Amino acid sequence: MNVLITLCARGGSKGIPKKNIKPLNGKPLIEYSFKIAQSISKIYDNAVIELSTDDQEILDVAKAIGLSTKYNRPGYLATDSAGKVDAIKDLLYYSERTYNTKFDYVLDLDISSPLRTTIDIMNGFSLMEKNTEALTLFSVNKANKNPYFNMVEETNNGYFFLSKNGGNTTLSRQTAPKVYELNASFYIYNRKFFDLNLNGVITNKSIIYNMNHVCFDLDHLIDFEFMDYLLTNDKLGFKIE
Repeated sequence: MNVLITLCARGGSKGIPKKNIKPLNGKPLIEYSFKIAQSISKIYDNAVIELSTDDQEILDVAKAIGLSTKYNRPGYLATDSAGKVDAIKDLLYYSERTYNTKFDYVLDLDISSPLRTTIDIMNGFSLMEKNTEALTLFSVNKANKNPYFNMVEETNNGYFFLSKNGGNTTLSRQTAPKVYELNASFYIYNRKFFDLNLNGVITNKSIIYNMNHVCFDLDHLIDFEFMDYLLTNDKLGFKIE
């Protein structure tokens, strides 16, 4: 199975300055994703790890931990409005030309969400291999809030109602449909996804991998501080790379 493992690290993070290389429990954030990428590359034949960045400082830090690349992300794919799927597609096409191969899957490891294990990803690949029609898989956790039960939204006249009730006002926490939240940790793309010119990872043929442990991404500085505390004090309850 040919797998391209992508690490996308755009410079210019606004919420957490220099997030991708900011130290987390003594290591630059990008190192966690690189380490698990190395672990996965030893499991699957012909796996290749590639970095996509537009930032020289990120390139320097990545090189220092053993991750180097000749790929340069184009400027138009490094703006705030650029879509990540487009960035991954450009890296995929570059890698297929460089290595003279066509990959079966693309595994994208989101640097900002490192709380995943090798087993998580292996299980994700197992689900994709069993469902040959699936175009994408993305990691999730069971949502703490449920739009069928305890999430509301505003109407045009200023009143509020359940976001989704399906006409049923008697749903309880136990009877409401299960919903999940993306934790942004990893995504698996079937290669044929990129031939369909789709813009987003969620398609009409997407499946999920539900993590049975805590996982969240780093959007704000408080998220970073909380994750650093969990790692520094060994509070996760499981081991990451």
